[in-house]
Amino acid sequence: MKINAKSIGLFILLFAVGGIVSLAGAHALGWTGKTVVIEHTPSPANTALTNFPSSNAAVPTDFVEAAEASVEAVVHVKITAERTQNYYNPLNDLFFGRPSTPQKQEIQGSGSGVILSNDGYIVTNNHVIKDAKEITVVTANNDEYEAVLIGTDPTTDIALLKIDAEDLKTIVVANSDAVRLGQWVLAVGNPFNLTSTVTAGIISAKGRDINIIDEQSAIESFIQTDAAVNPGNSGGALVNTGGELVGINTAISSRSGSFEGYSFAVPANLVMKVVGDLKEFGKVQRAFMGINYNELNATLSEELKLAVNSGVYVANVLENGAADDAGIIKGDVIINVEGKQVRTGADLTEAIGSHRPGDRLNVLVNRNGLNKQFSLVLKNRLGTTEMLTKEEEIIRSYGAQLSELTMNEKRNLGLRYGVKVDQVLGGRFQKAGIPKGFIIVKLNNVYVDDIAKFERLIEQFNTGDGALIQGFEPNGKANYYAFEW
Repeated sequence: MKINAKSIGLFILLFAVGGIVSLAGAHALGWTGKTVVIEHTPSPANTALTNFPSSNAAVPTDFVEAAEASVEAVVHVKITAERTQNYYNPLNDLFFGRPSTPQKQEIQGSGSGVILSNDGYIVTNNHVIKDAKEITVVTANNDEYEAVLIGTDPTTDIALLKIDAEDLKTIVVANSDAVRLGQWVLAVGNPFNLTSTVTAGIISAKGRDINIIDEQSAIESFIQTDAAVNPGNSGGALVNTGGELVGINTAISSRSGSFEGYSFAVPANLVMKVVGDLKEFGKVQRAFMGINYNELNATLSEELKLAVNSGVYVANVLENGAADDAGIIKGDVIINVEGKQVRTGADLTEAIGSHRPGDRLNVLVNRNGLNKQFSLVLKNRLGTTEMLTKEEEIIRSYGAQLSELTMNEKRNLGLRYGVKVDQVLGGRFQKAGIPKGFIIVKLNNVYVDDIAKFERLIEQFNTGDGALIQGFEPNGKANYYAFEW
């Protein structure tokens, strides 16, 4: 075949036209010129579960059943709150010689919650609904309800809500003591207002104390997980592969404010104890052993010449407390409570926090290298085994019966404020020497208008260092009394 220049030119032209047509077709189909590598990832082989040693079951290849069993029981919690903001205005200082006036600002917030009963009891975090004027709950099927706050417990960051509804989808609660390191879990909630979001991870640690709850007698013994949790997940569910609740997602470890690897959940057993108390008494029934302690480590163990280097060292035993009554002494090392190993202070506070005053516990201690078993009965803050409502505990804590001043009494005494001590029933009033008939005008320099105001102030100040009560003796002489909480 003879190939001349004309034939070669025609061949090149046809090749170029074909290339242009092909390129145009590729662009029409979405080709961008970038290299796309598609890797085939084979399905992993079934592996025996490490968290159930006696089981031959395989690790699930997906979490569909767990997600479907729990997602409808997780709700979106929206709040409207009023916060006071201090806005600095230099003109106030320059021209008027006074600081800027704090301004009240209405804010919106949101989080998650978990439906515990089909008649509308919902658990969430205390920090989700703190200072809320209005609380709205939106279910997974977009039904919307106004919620009533039943009670809160800042020491565990748990709150209980109630909505007026029936036949709600609920969640099954698991025994959180049974969760194991490495166990698969799902976090279900509403991060960044993305409703009904599910993420997966494993249990990374248990009994984690991260010092995030700024409350006296706080209980921190979190379940740590690497399931992604972000703002909006607070109050949502941490569930196992059966879709059962093992914790309430509460916090993340982050420098940016978003998920960076680890999140923390309040264990379900502690949650349900708090919820039960709030439903029955309106407040949490806190139990105490009556000890001061130090968390043991190798350095402290060597310094104190102890036989163990893990557990809780009893540094002091409070007189007439539960531990004192049972025979536990200074120098004992608590290593087990009710069959649950105690390695850290968080382990101990969780074990005690899951019980009420009056509960009897078996406590194993190491004393001089030998293990000894003790049976103790937990007590409340007042040193008794009674279950007290919020109001009863406040009244018993200061130990007095009060009455309102009549208009004639106020006129005769020349007072606008005050309440009268009718009876001294023991407690702090008796210890401070406050007599019957004393007129209380101020508590910690705040005027006392009536009994309700006094009780609110008592509740407010009883987490502080002490109280200063000012007023008038029955003979009209001004006086003051002070006592520690």
